[in-house]
Amino acid sequence: MRLGPETVDPDPLVQLRRWYDDAVARGVEQPDAMTVATVAADGAPDARTVLLRGFTDDGVVFYTNLASAKARQIQARPAAAAVLHWREVGRQVRIRGSVRPVDGATADRYWASRPRGHQISAWASPQSEAVDLATLERRVREVDARFGDGEVPRPPFWGGFVVAVGELECWERGPDRLHDRVRYRRGGAEWIRERLAP
Repeated sequence: MRLGPETVDPDPLVQLRRWYDDAVARGVEQPDAMTVATVAADGAPDARTVLLRGFTDDGVVFYTNLASAKARQIQARPAAAAVLHWREVGRQVRIRGSVRPVDGATADRYWASRPRGHQISAWASPQSEAVDLATLERRVREVDARFGDGEVPRPPFWGGFVVAVGELECWERGPDRLHDRVRYRRGGAEWIRERLAP
């Protein structure tokens, strides 16, 4: 069945989760790789790939150092675009919307699920700053020694963001480049679904 406004779920988040679960089930190599684009202070776009780490009722979640370039850009202009591309199954999802921080309890729960080495690295890395390798490795050793065998708490400079869905597009590969595209956009309290030309 071809992708169309009549075949997708009326709720874009339900459709996104359905496609994400399908990508996982079909063995996509890294289904949680998500490109997030923000706007830099000079007005230029800035993009990087992060990991999708959860869903809310209205958006998708990722985590980062809150002093990183992307976090500073989000704090200055709380909006972003995100793209999930599942090449192996010929699908992608584009999201545009406002961005808000996750609450501390949610960040704490995710932090506790991370491998210890990742926690140590998060403490040690001055993300997005220029650093030489020897300094970075020294900082890792210092943080590791500081916490010893104990629990590694979440740094005060580390947290997450929710990219809320203001607009979402599902794209599916079609024959002869006649790809199927369905855009969800708000129409009052309801979502309008419409086909876009490829």
